[in-house]
Amino acid sequence: MPTVLIIDDNPSIAIALEVMLSLHEIATIKADNPERGLCLLAQHSVDLVIQDMNFSADTTSGAEGKVLFKQIRDHYPDLPIILLTAWTHLDAAVDLVKAGAADYLAKPWNDQRLVASVQNLIELGQANRSLMARRQRELQQRVSLQSQYNLCGVVWRDSATERVITMACQVARSDVSVMITGPNGAGKERIAEIIQANSLVKNGSFVVLNCGALPAELIEAELFGAEAGAYTGATRAREGKFEAANGGTLFLDEIGNLPLAGQMKLLRVLETGRFTRLGSNKEMQAKVRIISATNADLPGLIRAGQFREDLYYRLNVIELNLPPLVERPDDILPLALHFLADQRELDASAQEGLLHYHWPGNVRELKNMMQRASLLAQSVRISLSDLGLPGIERGGVREVRNAPNEPDRAAIETALKEAKGVIAQAAADLGLSRQALYRRMDKFGLPRSRET
Repeated sequence: MPTVLIIDDNPSIAIALEVMLSLHEIATIKADNPERGLCLLAQHSVDLVIQDMNFSADTTSGAEGKVLFKQIRDHYPDLPIILLTAWTHLDAAVDLVKAGAADYLAKPWNDQRLVASVQNLIELGQANRSLMARRQRELQQRVSLQSQYNLCGVVWRDSATERVITMACQVARSDVSVMITGPNGAGKERIAEIIQANSLVKNGSFVVLNCGALPAELIEAELFGAEAGAYTGATRAREGKFEAANGGTLFLDEIGNLPLAGQMKLLRVLETGRFTRLGSNKEMQAKVRIISATNADLPGLIRAGQFREDLYYRLNVIELNLPPLVERPDDILPLALHFLADQRELDASAQEGLLHYHWPGNVRELKNMMQRASLLAQSVRISLSDLGLPGIERGGVREVRNAPNEPDRAAIETALKEAKGVIAQAAADLGLSRQALYRRMDKFGLPRSRET
């Protein structure tokens, strides 16, 4: 049950507040002077303070309330404070609201407004504490990961990215094949590097082959090598990626683009560890950890007869799905600052623009944008106009996130259930403001459990 501290020298006022709040399942503790109020704050866990502005007889200046407010704010900077006074013209109370007081109500107060203000502030405080606790846990998890594993300098802040990195570290020391799925430019190769860096073959080579960057007729030669004369232009023998990766890791990017003939030979190597160079009858052997990546719908390619199902299951023993950058919003600003050169900074307009853009090119697009802005911006502080964000109107930022990333009815209902109907908590869990959540609840016809 939430608790409110009432600091007022008028016993009838304190009792009236106590009775009214108890009807809404809010506990109260009372103090009749500032000194007693500060002592109770030190002894009890309090969610909100309601304080008078004057405590001495015949005093209307509000000076005592101002001193008390400052003392509470100095020791409890995040604790919401509601000011009560019978003097509605009191400039001191108005100044304190500007200085951070949560609300300012005149005596006699409006019961409905006071209760609504108390409930909203308590909800918001609980949501903020929950968010802070979650961020503290995430920070501890990041520190723990960084102390236990070689993360190859990867920059992240979002929990979705952390889940992928954590799983990558967990499977790294096994020798099973791993497939990393996700859109182009999301950072799949960096996840593969983490797996290699923490594997049993971390001292071996990390060899990369982009299966989508080569003509089909050259893929086999790249994978398995070729003897001189094996194909037009092959004037000398060449080593393939399997040979180069022997004792290490071979990262096959865009595996969905591997032609069927290459798929069949790759399957044989995975099953036997043996292969032959193009144009040769000599069988060779290599022990290689395979990590593959794709942005393609491999099950769909299997149904279309364009990808071997048996190879898919050999490669996809463990699947790590790296979401697009727009679904990892907490990564955007840390990555942007990481990519900036020459100690440049992002002003508020640039930060807002980056957070509202939908990032079709993912991390790669963000990196290119930051590098371009570093070169072209005239000031140390980069502004929205320096970024050239597509879809962002000059003079302001408009919402451009893809609609599929909006929480649907089921997601909102789940968040509300987990938050036990507390709107502020559910909104924080969904990454929305309370008003934004209310709008979506209205859109889906969901009843408002508590109005503001």
